Amino acid sequence: MTTYIGAAIAEIAGCFAFWAWLRLDKSPWWLVPGMGSLILFAYLLTRIDSGFAGRAYAAYGGVYIAASLGWMWLVEAQRPDRWDLAGAVICLGGAAVILFGPRGT
Repeated sequence: MTTYIGAAIAEIAGCFAFWAWLRLDKSPWWLVPGMGSLILFAYLLTRIDSGFAGRAYAAYGGVYIAASLGWMWLVEAQRPDRWDLAGAVICLGGAAVILFGPRGT
């Protein structure tokens, strides 16, 4: 699970760097750590222990949603509302089903 969390933080930070450059009028130098962060994100997703990339990516989606709300709260100072939190719980439940559901052999 820590790999998923690390990947989510890396992806959000990398995308935020582009957001800051294009939407917040920050320096293009924000793109340098942003690209490094996106490379780290892609690398971390390859470290997920899954027989299929698609399953790893699908489960990651739930973690990404929860991490995005955490970013919104901690970095952007916007507290998630009850609907944000309910949606994140639903998504994390779906990720758990994808990751831990019984598989036929």
